[in-house]
Amino acid sequence: MKSLFSIVSLFVLILASGCNKERSSTTGWEYNNPDNGGFEKPSFFEQETGPNLVLVQGGTFTMGRIVDDVMYNWDAIPRRVTVSSFYMDETEIKNFDWLEYLYWLGRVYGIDYPQVVENARPDTLVWRDRLAYNEPYVDYYLRHPAYRDYPVVGVSWLQAVDYAAWRTDRVNELIMIREGLFEHYTNQINEDNFNSEAYLAGQYESGKKTEGLPSFHPNSDFRNVRMEDGILLPKYRLPTEAEWEYAAYGLIGNSVGERVVERRYWPWGGHAVRNPEDKYLGMMLANFKRGAGDMMGVAGHLNDNAEITAPVYSYWPNDNGLYNMAGNVSEWVMDVYRPLSNEDRSDFRAFRGNVYKTVVKDQDGLVAEKDSLGRIPKRDVTEDENITRRNYRKADNINYLDGDWESNITGQWTEEPEAEEKAFKLNNKYEETYNEPESNAMYDYTMTSMINDKARVYKGGSWKDRAYYMNPGTRRYLDEKLSTDYIGVRLVMDRVGSPAGF
Repeated sequence: MKSLFSIVSLFVLILASGCNKERSSTTGWEYNNPDNGGFEKPSFFEQETGPNLVLVQGGTFTMGRIVDDVMYNWDAIPRRVTVSSFYMDETEIKNFDWLEYLYWLGRVYGIDYPQVVENARPDTLVWRDRLAYNEPYVDYYLRHPAYRDYPVVGVSWLQAVDYAAWRTDRVNELIMIREGLFEHYTNQINEDNFNSEAYLAGQYESGKKTEGLPSFHPNSDFRNVRMEDGILLPKYRLPTEAEWEYAAYGLIGNSVGERVVERRYWPWGGHAVRNPEDKYLGMMLANFKRGAGDMMGVAGHLNDNAEITAPVYSYWPNDNGLYNMAGNVSEWVMDVYRPLSNEDRSDFRAFRGNVYKTVVKDQDGLVAEKDSLGRIPKRDVTEDENITRRNYRKADNINYLDGDWESNITGQWTEEPEAEEKAFKLNNKYEETYNEPESNAMYDYTMTSMINDKARVYKGGSWKDRAYYMNPGTRRYLDEKLSTDYIGVRLVMDRVGSPAGF
């Protein structure tokens, strides 16, 4: 009997210990306990995969030209870099996706801010050619249902960035509805629309279905969702050049252990652009221009079955599960173009184009009210705010090591009058420094260079290009305000936490 009582007592103790709340490993205080002040530890297991995204597991690879530089640009010197894991759109953004975007903008901003809608429209006139009849594409390509699954073109880099911000908010809004926190609020207009940053700053309340999540704070029953909950997804954005190039190669399917067994010229194995499998023998693996005057081959046996672009799910995906990483349309990436970027960029998460910003705050230190479009205003960080930082000082780092006044050959090495005082604040010793020139002579657009800080990189070949440009290492550039009939959009999202998942 005594033995049975001991067993029962032990069982009760085990149950009781199992019901105890998790405690801090450093202070011993319980989480999620109102009596302890209510510091919360929400349950979280894994980042949710957003719509149309696939996980691209990061790693190291040789970025840049790995085949002959037949154009003699010398702007893609090979360099080994490491890319973090990220999510990438399975396909290019379609015409129908962009029409959904335009419809939403028209419904929310169309009456009071019609220019917002107008600024988002793709430039359909990019199809015109003075010595060709392309008016059918001008009239029908964007809007006719026959082209709804074709990649959108005529979109500038700036338009693509705006689309990424809009998509982030729409995806997060649907997550809030799915979690039962918001209703389908179809009367959004002007600033009264769901914006992820405005919601996190406590400046969006419309459309709420409940007061929020249950709160463990001793003085409140509910609270808004926070980033710490892991419910809202990170931002959609354009990929960096390194991310796009890495994703295009699909080396995860071309390696054994830690050894890449074959150099890839294309997003698929081998050196040919036709499928070698018996079932599909001789079929083109991508949509590109085979030769002068040959956009699609001979009637009865069209080689890529597309005279211009093709539907986004055409051809075979690469080993990352991504479609049309070669051919169809070239794609915008985030980077600002510099001919020698591969010499300057970091070997981890390589990128040129950082302009650091922070939210605008009022005199009380609170986040400023959202603007007329419902967005939280931001500004560039100042040097005074970063006076003690060692990793950066200025907001705009586009020209760092290539175009800034330290690397400018016209900079004059003199003693700056304020240098001694500034140096004393930093490290109590005197500094010499350059006098910063009034203009950037190295990239003085149209005077000393055809490159400026608005030149953005685009990657990959298109329906209009020869096979040469389908090598992921090739790189070209265009002003961020311009668009063409062969550049499209594909977005990515940061992977947070484990690079490979659990």
